[in-house]
Amino acid sequence: MATETPASEAPLRILLPQILPALVAGVGCGLLFLGLSELADQLQHLLWNDLPDALGIGHYSALWIIVMLTATGIAVGLIVWKTPGHAGPDPATEGLGGPPLPLVVVPGLLLAATLALAGGVSLGPESPTIGSAIALTYWVGHRYLPSAPGAFWVSLGIAGTLGALFGTPVAAALVISEALASTPSRGSLWDQLFAPLLAAGAGSMTTQLAASPSFDMGLPPLDTPGYEDLLAALVLAPLAAVFGLLGCYAFPHLHRAFTRLGHPMVILPLGGLLLGLLGALGGHLTLFKGLTETKEIVEEIGTLDSGELAKLTVVKLAALLVAGACGFRGGRVFPAVFVGAAFGLCAQALVPEMNPTVAVSSGVLGVLLATTRQGWVSLFVAAVIAASPPMLALLCLASLPAWLVVTGRPFLQLDEHGNALR
Repeated sequence: MATETPASEAPLRILLPQILPALVAGVGCGLLFLGLSELADQLQHLLWNDLPDALGIGHYSALWIIVMLTATGIAVGLIVWKTPGHAGPDPATEGLGGPPLPLVVVPGLLLAATLALAGGVSLGPESPTIGSAIALTYWVGHRYLPSAPGAFWVSLGIAGTLGALFGTPVAAALVISEALASTPSRGSLWDQLFAPLLAAGAGSMTTQLAASPSFDMGLPPLDTPGYEDLLAALVLAPLAAVFGLLGCYAFPHLHRAFTRLGHPMVILPLGGLLLGLLGALGGHLTLFKGLTETKEIVEEIGTLDSGELAKLTVVKLAALLVAGACGFRGGRVFPAVFVGAAFGLCAQALVPEMNPTVAVSSGVLGVLLATTRQGWVSLFVAAVIAASPPMLALLCLASLPAWLVVTGRPFLQLDEHGNALR
């Protein structure tokens, strides 16, 4: 992930020249994420507010949801069909990172992701933004510093974008540390993390200064967890992981069903129609990437009953599976957070004595472990959502039985042959 440090050279002589490229890459990744987000937000307001108002249609009427998602499928299908590079590889095979894409692919990938985000597709911005950031960082880096290895630029693109997405460099450090753990040692971990952490810090500061992103859901703080909170977390996180695994087992079958249709102008419009029908069933809370909608259901604790929350959970998971399987460009982390939060709130509605902070964070932890198989990131997101330091101990303990449930089993990513990765 970073440059190799020969034993005969002082690490300082290796690390100091990395500072400027890392800062430039981090700021560039932050600006890329901000630009994509702002464009998608403006287009979303136009499509879901201004246009329905002009037509005298309800913003989230069942008919408008079906029309908008189907139209989004048609538009993204055209992009995948006609643009150079076909808007990148099959997104079902992509995770948080990967080899650099050809630069010609980036415009189509960003345009397809923008339309999906604005059109209500249940995917997040992380995978297309990271893929585009890696491609741009690699191209610029090799142009001006061709002596640096390609893995160095890849690590800066991943780290800078993760820092921008989460508004903190911590998530980037955790992702890259997991990646480094599976590669041969190249010296001190902190020497290898130096440039990526700097890029992540620059990316996070760029978004913090411009947009102040926050994962704070407004959950009540949990100052002194009790035995009942520990028990709830230990039970709920594995149950949420089991629920997430149901989607992981279904994902390759759904992907194969769409792939058999053969052409993006058949696959994506049909996928959009199915997403529209799911959206009409689940309502507006099951649309879009899910972060704002997660805050909404948390704010409505006590007003949504268990049946309504169960419907939101199932519909959102189904929408995530359809969107990921039929080829819409987008990431799966943000909608998985909504699924986990809704699962936790459903459990809390069934057992009102359960603390809602424990319920939501444990549900998010379990679903993310199942769908991403990235332990540190799952733990980080769940802890950030809880926004309560004492919850970290509960979540660390709850992650262990949840990990026993998911380890060795499929997660929400496929190989190039369409088989589930484990």
